Amino acid sequence: MVLSRFWLIIFISSLLFIAAGLFLNKHYNIDYILNGKKDDPVLISEKYVHQLPAKLRDSLKVSEEQTLVMNLNDNDPDTTYVMKNQVIQVFSGVQKSDGLLQTCKNSLFDIILPLLAYLAFFCGIMQLLIDSGATEKLANRLSPLFVKVFPSVPKGHESISYMTLNFSANFLGLDSAATPFGLKAMQSLQEINPDKDKASDAQIMFMCLHAAGLTLIPTSIIGYRAAQDAANPADVMLPCIITSFIGTIAALIIVGIRQRINFKSATLLLAIFSVVAAIIGLLFYVSSLDLIGKNYFTGNFSGLLLIGIISFTLIFAFLHEKKFREKDTTVFDSFVSGAKNGMQTGVTIFPYVLGMLVAISVFRNSGLFEVISSWISQGFYYMGASKEITDSLPVAMLRPFSSGGSRGFMIDAMNTYGVDSLTARLSCIFQCSAETTFYVIAVYFGAVNIKNTRYTLGTMLLVDLVCVVTAIGVALWFF
Repeated sequence: MVLSRFWLIIFISSLLFIAAGLFLNKHYNIDYILNGKKDDPVLISEKYVHQLPAKLRDSLKVSEEQTLVMNLNDNDPDTTYVMKNQVIQVFSGVQKSDGLLQTCKNSLFDIILPLLAYLAFFCGIMQLLIDSGATEKLANRLSPLFVKVFPSVPKGHESISYMTLNFSANFLGLDSAATPFGLKAMQSLQEINPDKDKASDAQIMFMCLHAAGLTLIPTSIIGYRAAQDAANPADVMLPCIITSFIGTIAALIIVGIRQRINFKSATLLLAIFSVVAAIIGLLFYVSSLDLIGKNYFTGNFSGLLLIGIISFTLIFAFLHEKKFREKDTTVFDSFVSGAKNGMQTGVTIFPYVLGMLVAISVFRNSGLFEVISSWISQGFYYMGASKEITDSLPVAMLRPFSSGGSRGFMIDAMNTYGVDSLTARLSCIFQCSAETTFYVIAVYFGAVNIKNTRYTLGTMLLVDLVCVVTAIGVALWFF
């Protein structure tokens, strides 16, 4: 219900904001909101040739393809003049996001189709883990811990294995593998959910822990910084780990209090301290490497582990081929069966993803997001936050809505303020230490047709806020 209302609010308010802008002449043309593409120039007016100053008119007539780009003010977007049939079209600024219709198309070709391929492959791999008995063994090993965090999940339940694989994939920065594992976990938890239309406690806990985005190797962030010639591309690695870890602990505490989980459990405390010890040990190792060594390690560590998981699955299936024969199937047929289920899951979640992405597209292109983010930035500025912090806040505010959009702001911060500036580094930490909340809710709950998400959205946004505040503190501490 909360998600539905929020979706309606941002959709309707954005459309009303567009209509008001058109009525008040703040928009000359709103076709870009429907048909435009991200980063395309925005048409702001049209003039007849004789209405232009003589000097500008003469420059335009001799320019290549009768197009003239002028930088009137370094602080403003370039203005582009294009002559078409004695009419001058004036463009300024670029489109923030794909238009509504373009988003519909791209959500299928750029998101769902690749996701279908990932789901097909990794669901096939997971089917091998199931039929070979590997998930059952893993679940039994981890049950003493998971029963403390997920008390409603039966001991040895298969969802424990899927959640473990999802957390591990996120931990290692393997987004393509994390989503299929997470969807399988949600489907498995749905089987023991007494109210099929309402999110269970276990599903809410899983989603909120997922939202914190605990990451060990922020490979993509390091790659972007390396591409921008950062002095040390991996210097944000430790701040990213600390921020995402604190966000994960915050999610566990917030949801745990609501669900009355026993935090005094020795098993739970041991698991938390073990993770902390592992992170510290890895950080000590990475800090001992030189620049080339760090880049080599971070660039290959996650990939090797993913290959290791796939190799282990295939070898384990081969060694336990007898179990497949007992189920009247083969290893390959089992993989194909899992892949088919993965593709069906992708088809199921498509309408949920489409609805959310279209609303976000209209929200971005309407200009309402920029107005709200400007107000929030001003509020932080009046509270005493430095300009370096307020300049990075658009990344934090857009991250729950759009990973691509916040990534664009992050790269723009690197280009504008310098890759080693506090603004750019803080933008990187924001990008790494939170999840695309609304997309994730649409995908995961859409996969199991849950209509009432209860307090999931509010908690996930609260965890995002904890990550933002923590990121600011950690960035000021380190840089």
